[in-house]
Amino acid sequence: MIAVACGTREGREIISLLVAKGYDCMALTTTEYGGQLAGENAVEVRWGEITTKNLAKIFEEKAIQAVVDASHPFADKISKLLYEFCENNRLPYIRYLREETKLPRNSLIYPVTSWQEAAEFAQKLGDTIFLTTGSHNLEQFLGWIDRKKKRIVVRILPDYKIVKKCQDLGLTPRDLVAMQGPFSKQINKATFKMYNASVIVTKDSGKAGGTDTKIAAALDLGIPVVVLKRPFLEQGRSARTYEEIVSFLNAELGDKRKSAD
Repeated sequence: MIAVACGTREGREIISLLVAKGYDCMALTTTEYGGQLAGENAVEVRWGEITTKNLAKIFEEKAIQAVVDASHPFADKISKLLYEFCENNRLPYIRYLREETKLPRNSLIYPVTSWQEAAEFAQKLGDTIFLTTGSHNLEQFLGWIDRKKKRIVVRILPDYKIVKKCQDLGLTPRDLVAMQGPFSKQINKATFKMYNASVIVTKDSGKAGGTDTKIAAALDLGIPVVVLKRPFLEQGRSARTYEEIVSFLNAELGDKRKSAD
């Protein structure tokens, strides 16, 4: 059985492809909702915090033969944990790399490499900061913002736990946009205008994550965009196409395609 760490649409597509190629797959997700999305083709789904202890138990129970890491491009801690676990247990590991966004040359685009840098630029660029980065690392970002002088609008998944987290951090309902993306350029433009955004903050989640349409919408409106570049992880084997993943597993596992349970 292959364990596929899912946090993206690509993860679900990879599971579908591997199942079609004769592999049994288990989906690993951090949220129940993510597990529901991934469960259509996976033989089994495990959701919750991914820890070394949890992995050891699951992998022994299900005789996991290899790991495909299709977690979110910014889930660097999960990727590091999965890679180190596989290294220590001599399991094949491959990371799917989503293509990065090709940023247009424009004076309104501000690439940064840390959350602190993103917050510092956002504060300088506008009074209504529209965060399209979700709820992860929200505490960090808010900690670097003068919230008495700046309005923070956050676009998040419509999940009650995430909404509660935002409210616990002091954000009010008027500053929460609970919608599931990715969004078209038109929807982004309408939303940015509705909330009178004066600066947009986004992660470089690639085209699949809607980064291109966020930037295009902001530039059309003349709004500056702070783009948090993804962390660079140089570890293990990586792939930029689904076919590379299939070839890797075929080479590593040969005919051992079915789970041992």
